Amino acid sequence: MPVRACTSVPRRSTKAWPAPAAALLLGALAALPSAWALDFGPFSLTGFAKVEFTHGSNQCPHCAVNPNEGKDKIWADPLIPGSTVEARGNKVVLLQPYLGVKHKLPGGFTVGGLVSKRWRDGREDIPGFWWDKHVYAMHEDYGRLAVGSMLSRSWSLADYPFGSDIGVSSPWASSGAGYGLLNHAVRYTSRPLDVSVGSLVLEATYDKGAAGWNKNKPRFIELYSQFFMEGLTVDAIYQDSRNGTPSAWGQGPFTGLTPFPRDDLKLGGSGQSIAMVMARYQVNPTWEVLAGLRQNRWSGAYARITVPAATDLSSLAQWNNPFNVDWFCAESLPARCNIDSPGYPARSIDGTVGVRWRSGNWSAHLGLLHLGTAKTRNPSERGQSNAATLVATGLNYDFRNGLQLYGLAGAVQYKQLGLSPLSMPGNSSFTNVDSRAARSGNWVGVGGVFTF
Repeated sequence: MPVRACTSVPRRSTKAWPAPAAALLLGALAALPSAWALDFGPFSLTGFAKVEFTHGSNQCPHCAVNPNEGKDKIWADPLIPGSTVEARGNKVVLLQPYLGVKHKLPGGFTVGGLVSKRWRDGREDIPGFWWDKHVYAMHEDYGRLAVGSMLSRSWSLADYPFGSDIGVSSPWASSGAGYGLLNHAVRYTSRPLDVSVGSLVLEATYDKGAAGWNKNKPRFIELYSQFFMEGLTVDAIYQDSRNGTPSAWGQGPFTGLTPFPRDDLKLGGSGQSIAMVMARYQVNPTWEVLAGLRQNRWSGAYARITVPAATDLSSLAQWNNPFNVDWFCAESLPARCNIDSPGYPARSIDGTVGVRWRSGNWSAHLGLLHLGTAKTRNPSERGQSNAATLVATGLNYDFRNGLQLYGLAGAVQYKQLGLSPLSMPGNSSFTNVDSRAARSGNWVGVGGVFTF
């Protein structure tokens, strides 16, 4: 491995929870008489635990020559010669508690706070970052003001309830040009406003990003509106950011160009944005139809060494976080390459549709997701010519005591062999089917969720 790159996904510890123990715990919870939460004075403790087992075809988890490098580095592209795909089993164990506090004040005001973190397979899901760590004040006439760490609407609403209701929560919410975790945010949410045929909620969020960046100051703005009337809910989101970590990871935290403010004077700025609409229509108490559309935009980010390798090779070079780079620019167009490997702007459109059926304790879903090709002038192939179509179906039983058990099945089809679509964070993200090794794959699974 010739270099060491700064990656936007923090490393995780190696300790993990045993899956059989988690499965036994969920089974025991089925006997509980009702869902529960802990309330003590002004404090409350809620959350969820999830266990899921899947078995899928055409997987190749150990095929990459440099598996720990980000997708946008060219030295992460090659696969080990002679490696083969195979059917494999996978599991995931999630735990996320929420600790809240709330106190009513005179005049109709309420103040409170919320803290929350998520653990995946016994490790912090994104080490060093909170899902929630904020305080708020609200009034039924004036709306709600919150300050601190919180989730963007582009990720949280796309993940739950929209994406989870049709089986595409992770590939829909965690792809694209958005950001998911905000660490220094201010958010104002209006009260529901009466409009001619329904109600409308408006919201604005600002995040200043990580400290220490003066030349390339981070800036995040998200505008959100929700319109609802009988049977219909429409969520519209516009997110625009400057100098966050260049990526196509819609769950990622908004911080700075790299994890190190010392890189400020060495780099140029970059930006990305999304425009998203999600709608759900309840045809009747049994059937619901859902659809979503998202446009992604990236400015691109050139590749540059931020810390040179030691002369005695005792340490490797460190790079910034590039995006949509022409790694061969100096060879093909030397007169135009004022930097070795420039990043190019790109745009893409992703969409999803699905239906959900409910009857008594049972529910079922069918979802379709398409991650589209991208428009860019980059002469190097970085996944812009590829697309992915994913189908997901599932059946769920709700015990009405906080526990739900479900079965699932799905399949993915790539347009071509090679790097995954530009709006995917990795070449095997969401499905464990690496687009460089197989054009298609399928899987089945079972799982359970307990909400407390």
